[in-house]
Amino acid sequence: MARTLHAALALFLAGFALVWYAAPAFRGLALPFGLVLACSPFFYIVRVRRARLRKFEEMFPESLEFLARSMRAGHAFTVSLELIHTEFQEPLASEFRRAFDEQNLGLPLEMAFQKLAERVPLMDVRFFVSAVVLQKRTGGNLAELLDKLAHLIRERFKLRGRIRAISAHGRMTGTVLSLIPVAVGSIMFVVNPGLVRFFFADELGRMMLGGAIGLQLLGYLLIRKIVAIEV
Repeated sequence: MARTLHAALALFLAGFALVWYAAPAFRGLALPFGLVLACSPFFYIVRVRRARLRKFEEMFPESLEFLARSMRAGHAFTVSLELIHTEFQEPLASEFRRAFDEQNLGLPLEMAFQKLAERVPLMDVRFFVSAVVLQKRTGGNLAELLDKLAHLIRERFKLRGRIRAISAHGRMTGTVLSLIPVAVGSIMFVVNPGLVRFFFADELGRMMLGGAIGLQLLGYLLIRKIVAIEV
């Protein structure tokens, strides 16, 4: 976290200084430009985290089926966990390996899996942890339970794909509506630069430009929120 904050501070100072000294006519934009650059490391972290969770979620049903097959073949549950590390790719392999190492070093299996659910905040992982903990306390056929859970997750993936196909028009509409002002502004800058320069050189123009950008971002986020249906 400290490295991220240092990178954000360095980017802010670099962006602010770049606009302040390289473009004196647009010094009013130095602070917003620096803030945008300062936020870029956090946006990158969020993007990488989402990609990692998405990849984990895609491999998770197959790993549950692997656990079920391994236990039916006679392996203990903890041994099956260790085998996942060698049979699957990242990020799933390292997360299950860490859970196996924690319980192998003396941490109760329930605690190791609760930590797994905290590191991977997915609903499917919470279901898996609850199923394993419940089976440890009450008994039952864990292999059959894991097979059913994997089937349920795959069916949810199919439903999510259908919903994304239905909501594709709404997402495209939001993107197009957000790009139209940028395109119109670029055309106006070529056709009538003096009119566009008003939004950068005049105090009232900068306030109007900032308000327009803020409202445009708000509208885009609202459209994304409307079409983002969680399954």
